[in-house]
Amino acid sequence: MNLLVYLWLLKNSRHIFFCLTAAFVALGSVPFLVKGCGWMMLFAFVPLLYMDKLASERGVKHFWLWHYGAFLLWNAVTTFWVCNATVGGGIFACVANAFQMSLVFGLYRWVKKRQGGVLPCIFLAAAWIAWEKWYLVSAQISWPWLVLGNAFARTLPLAQFYEYTGTLGGSLWVWAVSLSAFGILSSVLDGRWKGFSVKVKVSAIAATSLALFAPAVWSLCLWKVRAAEPERTLSVIAFQPNIDPYNKFSALTQKEQNAILEDQMARALEISPRALLGRNDSIHTPVLLLAPETFTYDIVTGDIPSSPTYKRFVGFLKKHPEANLLFGASSRTFLPPGDRPSQTARQMYDGRWLETHNSAVIIDSTGRAEIYHKSKLVVGVEMMPYPGFFRHIDEWLGGVMGRDIGQDSVSLLHFSAGGIDVPIGCAICYESVYGEHCAEYVKAGAELLTVITNDAWWGDTPGYKQHLSYASLRAIETRRWIARSANTGISAIIDSRGRIVASTPWWEKAALPGTVGLSDGITFFVRFGDIPGRISVFIFLLLLAASFLPRRR
Repeated sequence: MNLLVYLWLLKNSRHIFFCLTAAFVALGSVPFLVKGCGWMMLFAFVPLLYMDKLASERGVKHFWLWHYGAFLLWNAVTTFWVCNATVGGGIFACVANAFQMSLVFGLYRWVKKRQGGVLPCIFLAAAWIAWEKWYLVSAQISWPWLVLGNAFARTLPLAQFYEYTGTLGGSLWVWAVSLSAFGILSSVLDGRWKGFSVKVKVSAIAATSLALFAPAVWSLCLWKVRAAEPERTLSVIAFQPNIDPYNKFSALTQKEQNAILEDQMARALEISPRALLGRNDSIHTPVLLLAPETFTYDIVTGDIPSSPTYKRFVGFLKKHPEANLLFGASSRTFLPPGDRPSQTARQMYDGRWLETHNSAVIIDSTGRAEIYHKSKLVVGVEMMPYPGFFRHIDEWLGGVMGRDIGQDSVSLLHFSAGGIDVPIGCAICYESVYGEHCAEYVKAGAELLTVITNDAWWGDTPGYKQHLSYASLRAIETRRWIARSANTGISAIIDSRGRIVASTPWWEKAALPGTVGLSDGITFFVRFGDIPGRISVFIFLLLLAASFLPRRR
């Protein structure tokens, strides 16, 4: 009650917009920054919605500056760490992402003038989730870090229902609670609540309670259910070579980097696997060795055996035929002279065309090699968005944008040793942020998911912790174990409930041994995809079209 009185007093203060903005930023940022605080996101939009209500009642002009400023602050507080890698990119990410959020909110304010009742609120939730859906699936300039459902990535007991709904189910939960709580709060502060009948009050409280507690109870029940022990397992060692990426090419040759990893692998495998991996069987236990993203730059697609890194590691694996090595590579494809094969291909001095990729490669002691090219590319750094437009600007600027080529669809890598064959999905870098993308690996038959990444660009900031936590959501959505290798940390092993069962320290050379479960089961989310997102797109388009119809008197 004290809080309600305080808000009522602030209603007549010229400082209320500042206070409400601060409340929104705090409620929206803490879940991404502090473990176990995901529940705060459920109420994050209440201050913003109330601020919008006051602005409409008072006829505040240029209110878009307030909600844009609120979104900009939220982005800055939560993802400021991007500036550690690129100041310009970090500022652009915050400014552009906040602009799109503000555009969605501006559409909601416009629809309020065209529609009455609860329809504008339904439109707001549907429009926001539809925008998140577009970000996750279709947009070339994509930064889905602050998808609302991601707020529960470090509050795992509340995210277990994602195996049915995916992350956008969490976004729907946020809007259902925020809008319901706002409805009750605003009616209490306006004095309308006293005039409601008992039936209306009970219905409002019941609906809000259902929105708040039903997903939580559902998720907690799934969390409490003891996960079945996997029938099949695979030993894995995730390596963390801890090479500073800013000095990677200037301070160390590829040969020296290879020596660092080979020494780590040799030391790890010299220890009895029975002790290292907690196994009691033969010393020749099949084991997957996992190394981080972009570990080498001498892989040429179509001619992998010519790579010095390939030759060295195959020679190492001949001494350890029970092992496969999966590692990251900045790979290249050379194409014959002729027409430009792609809009981002570069022509070399001899007329050939060069395409570059961020790839994952798996090899074994027989020399077998498979390669997968990253599909979800980082805008600007790896990928030039809308190349028909940006290629000419980039060439004028001297070629500052990345021009990697990704695969159009996912493909699997295969572990094969000791009579075991395991199909593996490998998410490279921030591909692990995309739920439906990772589900495609499982649809294709992956029994294990891996993540190879290099989070050192951001320094010791919340960025690498958030990135790690999103892998937990992928484990829940697909109910797959995940092995993660990060160049400087955090490398981890994650079980099918999203729990991090083993991890390494940040910025330390390490080898992380463990055992991962294998599964061929298919979750509801993997089988049917993102249902909340698809329904939201339909409702958004329907209500938007209806808003253009003449209003009835």
